[in-house]
Amino acid sequence: MPVYEININSKPYKVDVEPNMPLVWVIRDFVGLTGTKFGCGIAQCGACTVHLEGNPIRSCSFPASAAAGKKITTIEGISQNVDHAIQKAWIELQVPQCGYCQSGQIMSAVALLKNKPSPTDADIDAAMQGNLCRCGTYQRVRTAIHRAAELIK
Repeated sequence: MPVYEININSKPYKVDVEPNMPLVWVIRDFVGLTGTKFGCGIAQCGACTVHLEGNPIRSCSFPASAAAGKKITTIEGISQNVDHAIQKAWIELQVPQCGYCQSGQIMSAVALLKNKPSPTDADIDAAMQGNLCRCGTYQRVRTAIHRAAELIK
């Protein structure tokens, strides 16, 4: 098997995996970061969302070989002390219920605010499309994104 050097949360890792192994399994099983969740396996639910070079991707359908040499950020890399504006807003507004989808939701929201610091409801809906929540916390997610935008200002 080939060895790939992958940068996750600003730390280099060498992983000996099959080229087509989904990145989610590299992150969880080989690196040991379990905040990124496996949901559907077909890039439709968003639970596995991470950032690749600053852009949100679904890690369940992204091969490890394509991540080699690229900068990956997981939920654990957003902040050291849970002090990112998105995380503060999520906690303040008690967004999660079961919490399973929340790391993917947060990763998508962080990317949105990076590109649109003052998003409209339509911007939020577009950016968060494909992040499924069985508990239906969509309104709280939207409210928290607006709150995080206020905290950033």
